[in-house]
Amino acid sequence: MTEHYQHRARKRFGQNFLHDAGVIHRILRAIHAKPGERLLEIGPGQGALTEGLLSSGGTLDVVELDLDLIPILKGKFDSNANFTLHQGDALKFDFTSLNPAPNSLRVVGNLPYNISTPLIFHLLENASLIRDMHFMLQKEVVERLAATPGGGDWGRLSIMVQYHCAVEHLFNVGSGAFNPAPKVDSAIVRLVPHATLPHPAKDHRLLERVVREAFNQRRKTLRNTLKALLSGEQIEAAGVDGSLRPEQLDLAAFVRLADKLHEQTTAAPAH
Repeated sequence: MTEHYQHRARKRFGQNFLHDAGVIHRILRAIHAKPGERLLEIGPGQGALTEGLLSSGGTLDVVELDLDLIPILKGKFDSNANFTLHQGDALKFDFTSLNPAPNSLRVVGNLPYNISTPLIFHLLENASLIRDMHFMLQKEVVERLAATPGGGDWGRLSIMVQYHCAVEHLFNVGSGAFNPAPKVDSAIVRLVPHATLPHPAKDHRLLERVVREAFNQRRKTLRNTLKALLSGEQIEAAGVDGSLRPEQLDLAAFVRLADKLHEQTTAAPAH
């Protein structure tokens, strides 16, 4: 039945379909889904992972944007009572509509490069619903997610994701595992939202703002990049050396700067 549907990967959706059985098995083993779990797959493509996720006995919702893939996915999986297909854009999808219990949703996706960062941020807005996330991403994105302070990979993405989640770079996947083969290698990452934030900021939007400003000109010192937000004295008062460059600071230091900014904005007299 499904043989009638031939689908070619579409450049505009950044599609590269996973076909390597060994890699598929390794990803499924890393996820280790169990009966009764709430699973959400973003961008199932032609269903390479979908089949294995369903055979776990979990309840699977999938979100797929490409209308041409809908009949393929329906043809393969609609007969399974645990399968629900949502046609739409994962960046606009309301994850609360699935009514998952807190900390129950297990999210999986082979994410196209162009949406990976905004989609991860969209999911983090719903972090309280999510137990864990397993993503296939461009290898350099996973290296940024899992980075530590001091190196060139450490930046806004590392800090904001590590604020919410523990990050584990599981393994790399060569381009030959996909059709068509992308020009870059991929990697699998596991993100687990923290039960308790290790460094909670008084206002995480201010943390985002401080981090964004700091890394806008990552070669400059903090005193220069943050001057619109905090004076040199305020930076020092937060226990941070203003002559450092942003990539030299850890998450805790950025939270101290954001909390200092929060103190300034709440202490400022009303006009």
